[in-house]
Amino acid sequence: RRRAARGHIDLRRTLRGSLSTGGVPMRPVLRRRRPARPELVLLCDVSGSVAGFANFTMLLVQALHDEFSKVRVFAFVNRIDEVTELIARGTADPEGLGGRIAAEAAITGWHGSSDYGAALGEFVERYEGALGPRTSVFILGDARANQLDPDVPALRRIARAARRVHWLNPEPRSLWDTGDSVAGAYADVVDMYECRTARQLSALVGRLLPV
Repeated sequence: RRRAARGHIDLRRTLRGSLSTGGVPMRPVLRRRRPARPELVLLCDVSGSVAGFANFTMLLVQALHDEFSKVRVFAFVNRIDEVTELIARGTADPEGLGGRIAAEAAITGWHGSSDYGAALGEFVERYEGALGPRTSVFILGDARANQLDPDVPALRRIARAARRVHWLNPEPRSLWDTGDSVAGAYADVVDMYECRTARQLSALVGRLLPV
């Protein structure tokens, strides 16, 4: 079992405490880990289109990683790679985590634009074994596919293999399905939620996290 030197981050208390400052900065609240938690898989878009969401995303990744016993974290732009071991256990260091992922993970191919279809397809091909009846999946990203094939069948396979799939989208709902957004196609397969602020995140976490 993983142990942090100073304890584990209490996600709910951290988020509640952040509301008074609008979510910046988020100060981690530590707690003792509860045993026998369900399994979580996180798929995180770390492309430039969500750059303003990056630190927010990385803090959520860190907090979820420390809250649950079994968490696997995957980052993608147009390729996907597991980054679980790059997370510094027990420390809320979103900028440092993002830098480690950019430097060490294989998340881009010959171009630097996001490609959700390629990333989801590669996840199914390489990592479908990470999913099971106890697994909840969180996908964090804006669902902007750059006019490329969104590979909805790959997302459908993920949904069939997991217990639940939740998509947290940092864009306003009013922008979904505008331009190159394929949010609607994905939302037909899994539950998608607007998640742009610490307040929204806090409310969603309390409602969606498995217990």
